[in-house]
Amino acid sequence: MAAKPKLYYFHGRGKMESIRWLLAAAGVEFEEEFIETREQHEKLKKEGRLLFDQVPLVEMDGLRLTQTRAILSYIAAKYNLYGKDLKETARINMYADGTLELMMMIALMAFKLPEEKEESIASVLKKAKNCYFPVFEKILEDHGEDFLVGNKFSWADIQLIEAILMVEELNASVLSDFPHLQAFKTKISNIPTIKKFLQPGSQRKPPPDSRYVEVVRNILQF
Repeated sequence: MAAKPKLYYFHGRGKMESIRWLLAAAGVEFEEEFIETREQHEKLKKEGRLLFDQVPLVEMDGLRLTQTRAILSYIAAKYNLYGKDLKETARINMYADGTLELMMMIALMAFKLPEEKEESIASVLKKAKNCYFPVFEKILEDHGEDFLVGNKFSWADIQLIEAILMVEELNASVLSDFPHLQAFKTKISNIPTIKKFLQPGSQRKPPPDSRYVEVVRNILQF
């Protein structure tokens, strides 16, 4: 039996969370090694396991994969979540990159000063409601299909449901003006592998807290 993918990252969401989502959606079990000290991080660097001295790192199929976008693309292609041809792959890439931008805005809020957070939340919600969500609402409305690309479950769907849930953590009613996204959320959330990942006790991580921020700051020295 092939070894399970092994994920190396801090004990929180960050750039690794979308990778966890994608593996879980594909039904792939994985192991995690959490980096909680500078010494652990330095050890990985000295061993030459981090291509650009950065995590996330995923070890699978005899490869040491770094750089978030490259890792996600590899997993999507390996588990047939990347479209049937180049045109579908291009659309999946566009949609995934868009949602990644939105999610990174949210992820970086944890490192803002307390007095900046309210403004940051307002900015994220404004962009979600005025830029990102209208795009996906129109896509779903125009083609009348259940999934974003090729009427087949793909990386784009997985990342969009992740983004929706992250924004809903800031404002639970954010989808009130987007009926197609509401239906999309319900459908995708009930796909068995996704439903399992959303259950308590899964490897899905909670929103970052002060402890996570402190650990990351100490390790990366910023």
